[in-house]
Amino acid sequence: QVQLLESGGGLVQPGGSLRLSCAASGIIFSIYAMGWYRQAPGKQRELVAAIQTGGTTNYADSVKGRFTISRDNAKNTLYLQMNSLKPEDTAVYYCNADVTASSSSGVRRNTYWGQGTQVAVSS
Repeated sequence: QVQLLESGGGLVQPGGSLRLSCAASGIIFSIYAMGWYRQAPGKQRELVAAIQTGGTTNYADSVKGRFTISRDNAKNTLYLQMNSLKPEDTAVYYCNADVTASSSSGVRRNTYWGQGTQVAVSS
């Protein structure tokens, strides 16, 4: 079973920075696309940024130039560097990964989600 464990959330003032991490664990053979999503109260979950195995990235327009997504394939870890944070960035941030891993039913490719980490931007 694959688990994604996020860390790095917290409370920060407008203009501040945070770095989120997401570590994947389990008997993993390959991780393909990885991404960060967020969900604010009363809103739908939305894609923040995604990164392919080769490093190609894409970002939501609202975070371009402020957020940077990266990954360490050797450590099965995803990062999100968030700079110039705004109150509208307040949300629960979720890690997502497309993974081939060993499970009780054999080797399977599935999409996994982390439990989420809260980011609050407020003065």
